[in-house]
Parts: sequence; structure tokens; C-alpha cells
Amino acid sequence: MDGHYRVVGGLGSPYSMKLRSVFRYRRLPHIFEMRNGTVREETSQVRPQIIPMVRGPEDASWMVDSTPIIYELEDRHDNGRSVLPDNPGDRFIAELIEDFADEWLTKAMFHYRWYYATDRDFSAFWIATDQVTSADGSRSNRRAFADQISERQVSRMPLVGCTDENKPVIERSYEAVLDALESHVGFGCFLFGSRPSIGDFGLFGQLKTLGDDPTPQWLMRQRSPTVCHWVRQMDDLSGISGEWRSESEQIPKAVATLLELCAATYLPFLAANAKAIDAGADTVDLEILGLPFSQPPFRYQTKCYSRLKSLYTNLPAADRQRIDPLLEQTDCIRWLAG
Repeated sequence: MDGHYRVVGGLGSPYSMKLRSVFRYRRLPHIFEMRNGTVREETSQVRPQIIPMVRGPEDASWMVDSTPIIYELEDRHDNGRSVLPDNPGDRFIAELIEDFADEWLTKAMFHYRWYYATDRDFSAFWIATDQVTSADGSRSNRRAFADQISERQVSRMPLVGCTDENKPVIERSYEAVLDALESHVGFGCFLFGSRPSIGDFGLFGQLKTLGDDPTPQWLMRQRSPTVCHWVRQMDDLSGISGEWRSESEQIPKAVATLLELCAATYLPFLAANAKAIDAGADTVDLEILGLPFSQPPFRYQTKCYSRLKSLYTNLPAADRQRIDPLLEQTDCIRWLAG
């Protein structure tokens, strides 16, 4: 379609839902296409093979990876609906929360989806139903494909740390995110004012999926009903207009609590992962939330850690000084400044 972006993804993909929500909020003309049938054939040469994939009206190639795409859209479209807070300090904190959601909270998404039998059956058949086209879409074909998906994804669980041993840490992390957000979010109420930031969208992507799968959905509804409805609202914020919080306003407690969770989980994991990569170790071993945590090292997350430290270091001195008390109070500073 002329003048429109093409967003190719899946309804069960947290990163697809995150980016589709950004497109909707920013009121950028786009169509959302499921990656099945002819679309799958068309995008078979895109590297890496991850969703969402985005192609602009004048683009010669596809873009992948939701976070870089969000920044590309920021560069291309200055329409007053940026997802990056104007204040550099708030922008950094929002970027940290987004990265935490993309790289740590996603462990909860993957864990719940493939650990419990009810969730495995539900999710695998959902994904199969979205991907099997009508020409070969009999229930038996979908069921057979769902079984293949489930077997493949379960086999990958240890690679991302979703093991029996790590289950308590991962589930406590999810519960802590729900608790942090429950007292703050609501219609027109976001982490950095009355408009959504990149941090809100990062959390939404994972929570959207967690809010669909049976076990984490039940937990969200019982433990954090406000978050459940906030997630529904986040799916389409095209009608929302708002303002960033002013410097005179105190940072919401939800933001501080999320930073404390970053400092207790994600940031020490990133540091241990980087150390394991440097040492050529086979495992990343540390204590998180007072419990043992272990998984294979992941090279991509060394880039995440370097990026976060670089974003912090490159903040203007005045903005660093403004947020340093909060980063010290939440124990984030030692993972970012060292």
C-alpha cells in the first residue's frame, strides 16, 4: 500500500505487539500482516529471521529488531508523538526499563508459555492456528504443527535460563513487576507522565503475551487487575494525548521499584554474563533475589550491557547528577558507572 509501512509479525510475539502498539500510538500509517503463507515466502531471505519485520514505503529492505526500529521511526517522524521523554535523564531510565523488559521479563514470558502443560497446549495451538493458512488449515494439520512448535520451544528453554532451578527467580520477577505497576498505571497514566514512553511499550509487549497465556493471565487478573486492564488499553493508544512529567514532579514510586528490580535481577545478570563471556565459561552463575540462578552465557546480552553503560556515561553531566541519587537509592549505579 502506497505511503504505508508494512509490519510483519505474529499475535503471540511480544515484540510484534510492542511495535504495533508504537505504530498505533504514533499514528504512523501501517498495515499489520501475519507472517504466514505468501508473506513468509516473501520474507524468507530476511536476516536474522526474527519478527517483527518492517518495511517502509520507500525502503529497499526490511528492518528487524523492535528497539532499533523504534529509534529509526523517531528519526524519520517528528510528529509530536515521540516515545522518548524530552528530559535526557528520564529518557535513559525509560530505555533501561525497556531493555529490562525485552531481555529479562521475556524470561517470564517464555517460562510460563512453555513450562506448564496448559500453557504449552494453548500457546502452541494458537501459534499454529496463526501460521497454518486456510488451504491446509484442518484441525489435524494445526495440531501436528502445534506439537512440532511445542517440542522445539521446550528444547530451547535451558538456553534462555528457563529451567526448574531458575523457576523461583523467574516467577518472582514477574510477580514483582505486577506489584510495582499495580499502584500506578491506569488509563492515561504511564511511567513518565500522561503519555507512554519506550519503557511502557517494552513492558507492554511482554505483559500482553503474559496476559493472554492461561497461567500468567490468571495470576495477573488475581494479583494486579489494574495492570490487566492497562495492558488492554496499551494495545491501541492512538487516541491518547498527554505530557511528560515536569522536573518538579517526583518520580513515580513504580519507576523506583522497577529500578530496584533491575538492580536485583537484570543488571547483575548482565555483569555476570559479560564476565562469563570474557572468561570463556560455559555457564553464568550468580545469586538473584537470594536464590541461585544459572544459564549458558549469551553474547548478544554483552551488547545490551555495553549499550546501557554507554547511554549512562554519555548523558550530559547535569542530567547524570539529577538521576544519580535515584540510581544510587535503587542500587543501579554500581552496575552502570563501574
